[in-house]
Amino acid sequence: MIKRSFFGLIKPKMTLPVTAGEKRTLIESLPLPKKAVLLLDPEKTGEVELTVKSGDTVRTGQKIGVDKDGFYLVSPVTGTVTALGRQAGHLGQVYQSITVEVAEEDQWDEEFSAAAGESGRESILPFLGTLPGAADFRNFLNPGHSYDTVIISAMEQDLMVETSRYVLKHQAKDVKKGIEVLKEIRPAGRYVLVAPPDLLSLTARSGAEGQTVDPVYPNNLPGMIVRKVMGKAVPAGKRFEEAGVGYLNVEAVAALGRVFRDRTPQLDKVITVIRKDKTTQMIKVRMGTPVGEILGPMGIEANHGDRIVFGGPMRGPTVFSEDLPVSADTDAVMVQDKAELLPYVDNHCVNCGECVRICPAKVPVNMLIRLLQSGLFEEAADRYDLFSCIECGLCSFVCIARIPIFQYIMLGKYEYDRMKGAEESNG
Repeated sequence: MIKRSFFGLIKPKMTLPVTAGEKRTLIESLPLPKKAVLLLDPEKTGEVELTVKSGDTVRTGQKIGVDKDGFYLVSPVTGTVTALGRQAGHLGQVYQSITVEVAEEDQWDEEFSAAAGESGRESILPFLGTLPGAADFRNFLNPGHSYDTVIISAMEQDLMVETSRYVLKHQAKDVKKGIEVLKEIRPAGRYVLVAPPDLLSLTARSGAEGQTVDPVYPNNLPGMIVRKVMGKAVPAGKRFEEAGVGYLNVEAVAALGRVFRDRTPQLDKVITVIRKDKTTQMIKVRMGTPVGEILGPMGIEANHGDRIVFGGPMRGPTVFSEDLPVSADTDAVMVQDKAELLPYVDNHCVNCGECVRICPAKVPVNMLIRLLQSGLFEEAADRYDLFSCIECGLCSFVCIARIPIFQYIMLGKYEYDRMKGAEESNG
């Protein structure tokens, strides 16, 4: 079914992680960046009310803003605010942007420690709108959501990525502590920790029910994991929480455990760096670090025409600027040499059927892409199951016409949601 090679491998064996190199080193902690950039998604947080202005000095862990639900925006670094404004991101989405010139050493703010010293857990929760591994942890904490099952995934969301695996192996005690905290703040009938088969023993000591997923792509994606655990799929177009399911990445749970064990904010992110030669390196880096300040210290040169991706080869979006920062849900940074890139083109579908045959959600991709190329996003959702897509990227991988199907699908979902949001806001 899959005919062409993958990243120079002889066979495109879609197991997790796929890697062509044998080099492995222990995790490396990168130094603090020279500047940190925070990008805030107003569609999730609303317009964040900032409590700082350009020229202000901030401390690490300091509250510098409040969102519409009362969660705090916390500075990940110590330094001076140099810019407040707007910045375009993936799919042209516009974010609130805060830039901080970083001091040489952290000076920790005391407000979090004071809140942590108060009785009960509620005083800390407003600081936890974002955790490493969960850019929108505030959504999980939303009191309007009631969970029958909470699923914690230690499965990677792309090929060649090893971040979740690393966290479960090396931070198992933090994961156990995090699950204890979750059970207190968000009770549910079941807590399920999903891991690769070779790490099943670690789930037994976690305090959650352990389940394994065969590490063959795309079994590792959230929609597939939820279907396996629940015995049924969440209906297309519905969010997990609407079906009574809470879904978290294992790194967020480990970070939550450290928050309540050490009584300190968690601001460092574990990332898999995938080099041009396909070897991988685990690093720990401060959230808000521009990607350019990761590549430089690691001796990775991104030349004109090379591609930088936040994520893995199947699902990761291309980064258009080295100033774009690592966020809470950045699990990998991949650099691809321009000589190895296969260009996508604006061709018409030749109706070969490869995308339909490989689609795990059984979406009629050949019909869907025709509507998406014409900008008919509502028709794509209503007639051809746009929201049944689990976003695995296999359709683009096998497309012999080199159509960027996955990118069209992501754009279609974004534009459909934006149109519906505009309709609702206009009554």
